[in-house]
Amino acid sequence: MVRLFGTDGVRGVAGEDLTGQLAMDVARASASVLHDMGAFATVEESGRRPLAVVGRDPRASGEFLEAAVVAGLAGSGVDVLRLGVIPTPAVAFLTRDLGADLGVMLSASHNPAPDNGIKLFGRGGFKLPDAVEDEIEAHLGTPARRASDLAAGFGRVTDATTEPDRYLNHLLASVTRAGDSAAAAPLAGLTVVVDCANGAAAAFAPQLLRRAGAEVIAIGDDPDGHNINAGCGSTHLETLSAEVTKRGADAGIAHDGDADRCLAVGADGEVIDGDQILAVLALALAGRGELPGNTVVSTVMSNLGFRNAMQDAGITVVETAVGDRYVLEAMHGGHFGLGGEQSGHIIMLEHATTGDGLLTALQLLATAARQALPLADVAAVMTKYPQVLVNVSGVDKARVSASAELAAAVAAAKEQLGTSGRVLVRPSGTEPTVRVMVEAIEIEQAQRTADQLAAAVQAAG
Repeated sequence: MVRLFGTDGVRGVAGEDLTGQLAMDVARASASVLHDMGAFATVEESGRRPLAVVGRDPRASGEFLEAAVVAGLAGSGVDVLRLGVIPTPAVAFLTRDLGADLGVMLSASHNPAPDNGIKLFGRGGFKLPDAVEDEIEAHLGTPARRASDLAAGFGRVTDATTEPDRYLNHLLASVTRAGDSAAAAPLAGLTVVVDCANGAAAAFAPQLLRRAGAEVIAIGDDPDGHNINAGCGSTHLETLSAEVTKRGADAGIAHDGDADRCLAVGADGEVIDGDQILAVLALALAGRGELPGNTVVSTVMSNLGFRNAMQDAGITVVETAVGDRYVLEAMHGGHFGLGGEQSGHIIMLEHATTGDGLLTALQLLATAARQALPLADVAAVMTKYPQVLVNVSGVDKARVSASAELAAAVAAAKEQLGTSGRVLVRPSGTEPTVRVMVEAIEIEQAQRTADQLAAAVQAAG
């Protein structure tokens, strides 16, 4: 049986895989499981009902899914603060800052508009562990709690659209702390193009960068419910690159649909990916003596150039499976403060409980401003090895994972590349796809090896 929860919550085509009924059931089951686990406030302990905050990105389907989630929570005796359209990391922050017992975000992140998803945050603003998600999934389909079981009555629903100001103020404080030489306007003098992906960042990212002192040119900032991630944002960096060079801007920032990712481009339009951003932030923190454990957490997808740059700087790299939840688990386990993914999910635990694209953009640009260097020069702290990624769809992921023939092909490719390259074959956690990644000194060798392994995956599945 396929697990309902993937690496980043429940995700599927809205109205088909992810129906209003399923959204309501997930909300009810979440309330019931967290209540039974003692993770919810009780009237006896706190004098109030449990509290949940609910946000969404601007997809049209988010409206009916939000209504379903709110109904499921309120019907289970949970008070709800409805945040409206807001970035995922803002929901995580407000879950913690408002003392809520649950945070719910309705978004399919970088996926196209027909998709949607449900992301859950527990008390404190962290994503729920796999074991708790499994309990919620097991609880689906059980009868809803009766009104007579709700000692404090049904939950009440309140619109809280002014609360996001807390989030923006918090982000600004991360670069305007005492001791910061550019406290008033850390990005003064920078012209930045920000691509909001016609998503949740549209009402937040331009405002944040302007408040930090930058001159901002916003694109992808007119969401209509259907154009999210369409030809824009972190999955279509060519749009941002073209605008940066056309406008003569100093830098460009790209977010995905729910703004938990950040990728960038320099003034020359060249892409700066999550590995480079992570390297810049790690070196900056280490240089100030503020990198806990002198360690950074990354995933198996991180470029070999990132590992080499960290080794040269004497910074330890801890590697995890793909998924920011696994990066976060390793950060907690080792008491580390910085981690991230090549895709642009960057976690800075001093300021956030999850990947935060707006925070990442602010910290990256402030680092360049402090060093008085172009962003491309700052990002040159690591040399990227050519990397080829091939997605193989329409295969049975379980059969591929168990294939001895594929395992032999992967072993042979690794032996051929030696220490000057890497091979990774893994099933996607969010899509019906197997991903093949190859790094090598020369792009031609990486492409050839990736194509061979993709053919082996197709044959195995």
